[in-house]
Amino acid sequence: MVAMSHADRRRRFEEIAADVTEPVRRYVARRAAAADVDDVLSETLLALWRRLDDVPAEHIAWAIGVARLQLANADRASRRRDRLANRIRAIDPPCAHSEPSDEVDDAVRAVLATLRPPDAEVLRLWSWEQLEPREIAVALGITANAAAVRLHRARGRFAQAWRKEQAADGHVGVKERSGR
Repeated sequence: MVAMSHADRRRRFEEIAADVTEPVRRYVARRAAAADVDDVLSETLLALWRRLDDVPAEHIAWAIGVARLQLANADRASRRRDRLANRIRAIDPPCAHSEPSDEVDDAVRAVLATLRPPDAEVLRLWSWEQLEPREIAVALGITANAAAVRLHRARGRFAQAWRKEQAADGHVGVKERSGR
């Protein structure tokens, strides 16, 4: 098989993307929250670009299959965020004037204490105060993009520290895969 030039790859991508964008958008819109539609579509088009040489003649069906996998990834990510938020709420509930009680999960508190203070703060703003990244940005005096990146990294560091803590306690850790 002869390798395509960059211009040929781009032309082929643009042709296929024009064909698949609306069918994939409709497919995703029927299955996901409106806020997630563009993200899943973007990830699908990125996969199209990366795997352009593997795209079959039935490119609409192929793209819908990729979108289905991206929806599953988004669902797993949402579940991980929810679990993390619940863990953080358990260690430091949003009480107005009190310290965490004895009922707070000691393991989660210990893991949060191992994080750098900026990571712990961004997680608390997100979990306790239920701020969105753009609101966290205002609170911290940074850009919304920087806040989103910090939150993403802090969640990852918390999850990694949690797995280490659980493994140290004799629990077997399970690593979730992204499906890519």
